Amino acid sequence: MTDRFDLVIFDCDGVLVDSERLSIRVDAIYLDRLGWPMSEAEIIERFVGRSDADMRVVIEDHIGGPIPADIDREFDRLYRETFEAELRPVDGIVEALDAIVATGIPVCVASSGGHAKIRRSLELTGLTGYFGDRIFSASDVALGKPAPDLFLHAASRMGAAPSRSAVVEDSAFGVDAAIAAGMLAFAYAGGVTAADRLTRPGVVVFDDMHRLPGLLDPG
Repeated sequence: MTDRFDLVIFDCDGVLVDSERLSIRVDAIYLDRLGWPMSEAEIIERFVGRSDADMRVVIEDHIGGPIPADIDREFDRLYRETFEAELRPVDGIVEALDAIVATGIPVCVASSGGHAKIRRSLELTGLTGYFGDRIFSASDVALGKPAPDLFLHAASRMGAAPSRSAVVEDSAFGVDAAIAAGMLAFAYAGGVTAADRLTRPGVVVFDDMHRLPGLLDPG
């Protein structure tokens, strides 16, 4: 594995922590409350993989003004309570991280979430120790996914060339960002986004996180 890559970059939501199903469930209630009812499939298509800031811009454009502060507070609390009660690591990610870290290859997180959200998710699921302070957020760069900025920023900070960096993603926006950054994307289809939505030339699509170490180092 160390001969092929100098860095493995992990998205957080849906790759490290099984949060997408929880977020989509709350998103559907939130959007309905704002007068823009949307199915879970539509939420996946429009928003999964994008930053909260990008989602807010789209919502406010649709409803024709700022999201009311009382609704924001209500749903901030609901998201927080839902995550604290139900958030778990993605099945197989602990074993995958153990195997990857054991090879000595550096790992980091690059997520559309804010720093506080990423850190809280890692804390709730016991994954903080794998990454330390090697956490990068869309808030660190001008443009979030599907732009390549976040992954290029992470690789630069980690001292790795894009061509020697692997990205583990679970969203179409994230896969497109990895491709735009000149990195090899490993697209996890075991979550909310179907394999056909993640399939691109050169992208490795898989649906069992236990397989990731072998895919990174196929021998």
